Amino acid sequence: MDFLIGGLAAMGASLFSNPFDVLKTRMQLQGELKARGQHAVHYKNTLHAAYVIAKNEGIRGLQKGLGAALLMHSIRNSVRLGSYQWLTNNGFVCDSKGQTIFYKSILASSFSGAAGAFCGSPLFLIKTQLQSQAAKTIAVGHQHGHSGVVQAFKTIYLNHGIRGLWRGGNATVLRAVVGSSAQLTSFAKTKDALKKYEIFQQFTVLTAFVASIVGGVFQTLFMTPFDLVSTRLYNQPTDAQGRGVLYRGIGDCFVKTCKSEGFFGLYKGVGANYMRLAPHGALCLVFWDILKDLQRLYLTKQEV
Repeated sequence: MDFLIGGLAAMGASLFSNPFDVLKTRMQLQGELKARGQHAVHYKNTLHAAYVIAKNEGIRGLQKGLGAALLMHSIRNSVRLGSYQWLTNNGFVCDSKGQTIFYKSILASSFSGAAGAFCGSPLFLIKTQLQSQAAKTIAVGHQHGHSGVVQAFKTIYLNHGIRGLWRGGNATVLRAVVGSSAQLTSFAKTKDALKKYEIFQQFTVLTAFVASIVGGVFQTLFMTPFDLVSTRLYNQPTDAQGRGVLYRGIGDCFVKTCKSEGFFGLYKGVGANYMRLAPHGALCLVFWDILKDLQRLYLTKQEV
């Protein structure tokens, strides 16, 4: 049940966060491996990117890859949040008083985040490629030309097999380890701190919401460079053997990006990324807490 709750919470959050994911993906691919001033700037900032996409592709353009995103977040977070909750329930995260132990939370959230990322990697790959597809006048990055989730699966599998579906998976696992440990640990520690105040003891949803916002800030700061690398590895064109044409791997992508675009090139789309992560993380973790409370209430009534 813990795994189902995690998946449902993430799916609900994805409906609201996916447009920002599209904006983030486009901005991360804009000016790829080119210095500032040496490439066309279609997306000046987050709001401008939203306007440009809506103007050229319609409102539906802001929800590209939604089907893949819903499935991906459901799988990733059912594993991630379910595993973390299982570890918490079995005493691996908290002390005897129920307080979160920092280093144990880091280990638990890293493990659960990596497991979720690995399971959802094929859908992350397809989601990224679908979100990058744009009208010709505002296209950035490689355009794969998929018509949908099923067709993308078939094309990738037929051309490159199972390994092709998990191409770039090591990058998203690393991304998830960094992001999940930063988010879940800061979320849990913030909740512990807030529960000392009476108002937060009375309003559990408010506690979860404030803690999730804090978690989103830490997640964005630590994860954005890894997220950008993951996006570029997933979206790059491949040769006949399924190997990336632009980057050999994670380290190569980091080095080439920094050389061509500077250190802050790793933080392209950070505003859109926060606007995606903050509401997605907030809604996901709040839904997660609400569903857990409902589960506890149901089990209590069953016992009575």
